[in-house]
Amino acid sequence: MKGVSVFFWVFLSTFLLILVTIMASMDFSFGWVFYVMLAGQGVTLIMVYKVLTDRYSTQKTFKDFYEDHPIGDVPEY
Repeated sequence: MKGVSVFFWVFLSTFLLILVTIMASMDFSFGWVFYVMLAGQGVTLIMVYKVLTDRYSTQKTFKDFYEDHPIGDVPEY
């Protein structure tokens, strides 16, 4: 699955783990909840691997602080 975006794995794992919560609260069969939970945990492991091995690079450093509120641009009140 080389062409699949990292965001796909993030959304899929989030969806599956929220689905487990909904299924458990609606009293689905234990088997269904258990297997969806296992699938969600497996997809979460794949997601963590994909995020950590992604070839993302940036020119930002810790000196840049937060991108939406840089240290140098503190407004005067």
